[in-house]
Amino acid sequence: MIIKTLKLQNFRNITKREFSFSDGVTVIFGKNTTGKTNILEAIYLLSTGKSFRAYREEEMIQEGEELVRVSAQVVTLVKPINSVTPEKVDLEIVIVRPVGFTSPKAGHALTARGKKKLTVNGVSRQLYTYVGNLKAVMFGPWDLSLVTESPSIRRRYLDFVLSLVDREYRRSILSYEKGIRQRNRVLERIREGLATRSQLLFWDQLLIREGNLITQARERFIEFVNTTSLPEEELKLEYDRSVISEGRLEQYKEEEVMAATTLVGPHRDDTVFRSRKGRTGRASSTGWELSKFGSRGEQRMAVLWVKLAELDYIEKETGERPVLLLDDIFSELDTEHHKIVLDTVSRQQTILTTAERRDVDKWENVDIVELGL
Repeated sequence: MIIKTLKLQNFRNITKREFSFSDGVTVIFGKNTTGKTNILEAIYLLSTGKSFRAYREEEMIQEGEELVRVSAQVVTLVKPINSVTPEKVDLEIVIVRPVGFTSPKAGHALTARGKKKLTVNGVSRQLYTYVGNLKAVMFGPWDLSLVTESPSIRRRYLDFVLSLVDREYRRSILSYEKGIRQRNRVLERIREGLATRSQLLFWDQLLIREGNLITQARERFIEFVNTTSLPEEELKLEYDRSVISEGRLEQYKEEEVMAATTLVGPHRDDTVFRSRKGRTGRASSTGWELSKFGSRGEQRMAVLWVKLAELDYIEKETGERPVLLLDDIFSELDTEHHKIVLDTVSRQQTILTTAERRDVDKWENVDIVELGL
């Protein structure tokens, strides 16, 4: 999979610009605040339909402008049936700034929700059918949270990877999330004496069916990650699953009514990063939990390990090698692990950023996009 061109209009600090990328490695070079990460954010937006750093989508719209437009031409190297040439796909996302208005009842200004339009070859798509047209794997400084922060971040990561390769998973996770919301409403009504347990039956069956599909898909990915390795590293990803079944729902029925919350199921899953080597070099049979006992360097290595496995997994499942996006990677990794990255970038289209000229000089036969000129 190759991104040929990227067009940005009113995207953060970029008013209007078009970028072309090498089929191999493209280095985006420039001082801090020149907008290097913005380019990667735009590509990620086209891949997932979402930003990896904007709390609200309108944050991506340049100040004073009404909309942002991001578009790209992507070439899929897996040729369509009866075609001798790769397929070209035009992707575009337009986000319109919310409109301010005054509510007569409230007597103060409110904000209407902005609109987002996603198109593939000029045809509007829902997010469910849009995702997967551009497959990309991203690694940046913020990814350390995958090891150190809450289980919800790790669940979202699993959902993102699996949704890229499996439309059925996308359907299951949407159905499951809707079912959780509806079931929790019924639990609240039961607690208030306004409903009976029989009204949970439909949602119980839906959650068990969809939840088991979600668990199986997550388990396959984690098993795949554990078949991969990094030189000199002994890493393991442990799946702490929350099984959902009739028996488990029955077991927690009283607690669920009291909390008005579904207490079991894949929305309670976690994954734990472990290393068999501790800081002192002392081995552990079960592995040291990196969120508690790992150094920042060890935690970065664990994230890099998973991201490289993600590249291979997506290729295995779809037949296409994703685009690799690396943000300021060399400041995050020690020298001995630079070689791992250098060996990896040539295996797919790679777009990376750096603020250091010495990092640019590491490369031969690469395209350079210099910002701030």
